Amino acid sequence: MKQETGIKLFEQKKVRTFWNEQEEQWYFSIIDVISILTNSVNPRDYWFKMKIRVKNGRWP
Repeated sequence: MKQETGIKLFEQKKVRTFWNEQEEQWYFSIIDVISILTNSVNPRDYWFKMKIRVKNGRWP
């Protein structure tokens, strides 16, 4: 199984990626995506809090 990692750019910002050849799917770093889309100071905290809200049914 060949695996490829790399950096992609989105609006001049870096997003870490991983290509799984067996599944033929790209995986993206959710932390990098959250950082770009929300301009959050701490995207890890944002992701952590969002997961709790989804688990508790407080997310639309």
